[in-house]
Amino acid sequence: MTGSDEDPKVARLRTAVSRLRRELAAHPAEFPDRVIAEDELAALAAMATHGVPEIRRLRRSLLLIAGAIGSVSALNRGLSDVRDAVELFGDTPRR
Repeated sequence: MTGSDEDPKVARLRTAVSRLRRELAAHPAEFPDRVIAEDELAALAAMATHGVPEIRRLRRSLLLIAGAIGSVSALNRGLSDVRDAVELFGDTPRR
């Protein structure tokens, strides 16, 4: 989807993920779970490129990213933006 046909939630997710990926790439410190964060951000970016993502998968990726970089204060704003974008997709259906 491109232009006006694009779902605003997907566009916001793509923007937030892209920004956090750039911030993470520019962050000089290495930390043990950095690769996990990078992999999950790449997965989120791919999901946002292919239409409306699966909510359960979005939330799983968000949890992994938060666990991987949650203690890196310089990335908190970007992480919050990704979380806010994921929350736009609503709740996971209950079983």
